[in-house]
This record gives sequence, C-alpha cells and structure tokens, in this order.
Amino acid sequence: MASDLKESVDVKARISALAREIIKLAHDGILINMRFLDVALSKLVLEERADMGDFAFDGATLYYDPALLLTGYREEPNYMVRLYLHVLLHCIFYHSFQTDKLEREYWDLASDIAVENTILEMNLHLSVLSSDSALQSRLDILKKQAGGLTAEKIYRHFRIEPPSNKAVREWNKLCHHDTHIYWDKKEELELSQEEWRKVSERIKADLKSFSKDKNNAQSMEENLREATKERYDYTDFLKRFMVMGETVQINDDEFDYIYYTYGLSHYGNMPLVEPLEYKDANKIRDFVIAIDTSASCRGEVVQAFLNRTYQIMQDKENFFKKINVHIIQCDKEVQSDTKITCREDFDLFMKNGKLRGFGSTDFRPVFQYIEKLRREGEFDNLKGLLYFTDGYGIYPEQMPDYDTAFVFLNDDGESLRVPPWAIKIVLNEEQCIGSEPAV
Repeated sequence: MASDLKESVDVKARISALAREIIKLAHDGILINMRFLDVALSKLVLEERADMGDFAFDGATLYYDPALLLTGYREEPNYMVRLYLHVLLHCIFYHSFQTDKLEREYWDLASDIAVENTILEMNLHLSVLSSDSALQSRLDILKKQAGGLTAEKIYRHFRIEPPSNKAVREWNKLCHHDTHIYWDKKEELELSQEEWRKVSERIKADLKSFSKDKNNAQSMEENLREATKERYDYTDFLKRFMVMGETVQINDDEFDYIYYTYGLSHYGNMPLVEPLEYKDANKIRDFVIAIDTSASCRGEVVQAFLNRTYQIMQDKENFFKKINVHIIQCDKEVQSDTKITCREDFDLFMKNGKLRGFGSTDFRPVFQYIEKLRREGEFDNLKGLLYFTDGYGIYPEQMPDYDTAFVFLNDDGESLRVPPWAIKIVLNEEQCIGSEPAV
C-alpha cells in the first residue's frame, strides 16, 4: 500500500515537472520569435491546479491541469504555445474586462475566434495545429459576413445573425482552449485591467519596430486599436448638456437641524427653521437631438439610438419633470421637428414617430433652424445639440455658442473628421441598446 502511494506521488511529481518543462519551452519560443510580447509574457502568471480538467484565466493567472497539458502536448506538439498565445491575446485585447451586460455565449465565442484569427495571422511555426486549415476556411467566410474579425465585430454579427447550435459546436472545437469562468469576478479583474492597458499600449508601439511583415500584424493592430480606444458612457456623456435649475425636494445640505430641534423642545413644538423646499440641481432641460435620415443611416440604427436616449431620459436623476427637447429629422433639409416636454410626449413619439427624408446630407439646415427657434424664444438655455449621423455631409463653417456633438455608430466614424469646434463620439450598438461593455 505504501509503495503504491509512493509510486502515485512520484508519477504526479513527474507529470508536474514535465508540464513545467513544456511551459518553459513554449515561453522561450514565443519570446525568441515575438519580442514585442516580452512584457506580456512577464505579466502572465501560471499556476498548477491538478485534476482541474481545464485551463482557466482570471485576469492575472493562467491555471492549468498538468495532466491535461501533457495530453494536449502528446496530440499536438505545439499545443502549449497555442494555449499561451491564446490567453495572452485575451489579456492584451481586454476580453475578460468587457463582459458587463453582454450575451456571454456570443462574447466568449467571439473573443476566442478573434484571438485564434490573430494567431493564424502571426504565421508562427511554433503555434501551428493540425486543425488550422479548417479554421482558416471558416475565418475567411466569417470575415466577409462580419466585416472584420475583432471580437467586437464578430459579437455584433452574432447578435444580428445568431449562429446555429451546430456552428457554435464547430467553432468551439476549433477555437476554444480555455474556460472563461473567472471573467465575471470583477473584484479580481479590476486590479489587473490597468496593468494590461499599459502592456497593450507598449505592444502597439513595439509592433512598428518588431513586425517584419506588415500583413502579419494587421489583425493584432486592429484588435489593439479596438481594445485601447477611448470609450464613452453615453449616460455620462449626456451630463455635458445639463443646466442649473430648481427641483422641488428637501435641501439637506442647507438645513440646520440644531435650530430645528431647539425650537421643537423650547417653543411648544414650533421649529425655528423649516427645511428648504428647493434645491439647485444639474439636470437636462433644453437640448436638441438631430437625426441624420439620409439613405446611409439605417432606420433600425436610428431607432436603437433613440431607444437608448429614451431609457436615459426615464431616469428622474437626469431630467426635470418638464423638459424641452426637440427631435429634428434632417437630410439635406429639415424634415420634421418633434417637441418633447414630458415622458408622455416621448412615449408617443417612439410609438408613432416615423423617419422622414432619406436624401443626401447637409448639416447646416439644422443649425439654421435652431437659430430660428432661439430667436422665437423656444429655448431658455440651450445647452447642446446631439447630431446622430454617418458623418458624410456638409458641416457649418461657423462655431455655434452651444456644445455640439456628432455621434457615430461603431467603427464607421473612426476615420471621419468633424469641425475643430465639435465633439466627436463613436458609440457601438451595445451602447445604443443599453448593453454596453465598460468602455
């Protein structure tokens, strides 16, 4: 019995030692061939967890089952290099940090596909697997369908055209190498997110120096650009359009409880001061939403943007009970103006409103129309204009005396320029519909 136990311990020790040796060889092979990943390699910690039956990453550590690793190595000699790169790219592209409010099945699959595509593009002989030919064929088709192979574009494609159960199984067979069970543990991930952001920014810079073949770095650069670009919380952004006003509520900040209680105790329950009923608050009252209804702005996209705005407007912390919001539809001329003064107006507009126009785009008529409304006394204090558009139009030359933001959807607006006086915001579809990753 004792000898059997000793033999079992010796076998486990041997398996553990072999696994560590395979990991070291994989680490060194990546470091020699891809110098730009040196910092990323140093940040990723590997920890053995025997009998786990899987590989898992928690934002800082890759947990591995040594027996499973040896099995994979026996079947595919490059297996550990592939696993190493797979997890590293999840880190570098922030995939584990963007899971809030997403449909996890689609996001997990999309992020796995994105990193596997990047690995194939690297064309590193140490990472080649026998299934790569089949994977490349599927990736070529998906790229045409999704318009690109970043995790974000693949995810949006899956949201619009959900893959069949059979397709999901086939994708997982080709791309799944690690479980994402720890990606929801935000308290563990938050500390490592900023560290990986620094690593990603450095890799972006190093790619220019270390990449001999520009084509082999294209996918890496696209994913890094997506991961590191500045993101906006649409709710926070709307706070730029807040104005000062009075709301009927007790102002605890200016209420002195000492005098209040003193009066109650000495003058027959008569307080010396009453709580102030009015309090200044930053809330949205006067602003304009302009919708570009040219042919290039799809109706469902506009609807998603308005729905998202409507959700935020329903928050009593953001808006006064009485508001003055104009929703202007315009292509080359103003097609309609709907005035919103309360939630009931917005409900009615969302239920019965129709998009009008769909001609070419000229932004100037909206600005001219707003000036006409101001001369007529329509606004007490117009704070800003949100112009939802594809960006292909004629901008005004003169800067208005209120904040103006041109809002674009997805990557379409990344390369477009707006006037120096305007604010440029690029949202994704998840932000429009209220399912936004922390961006």
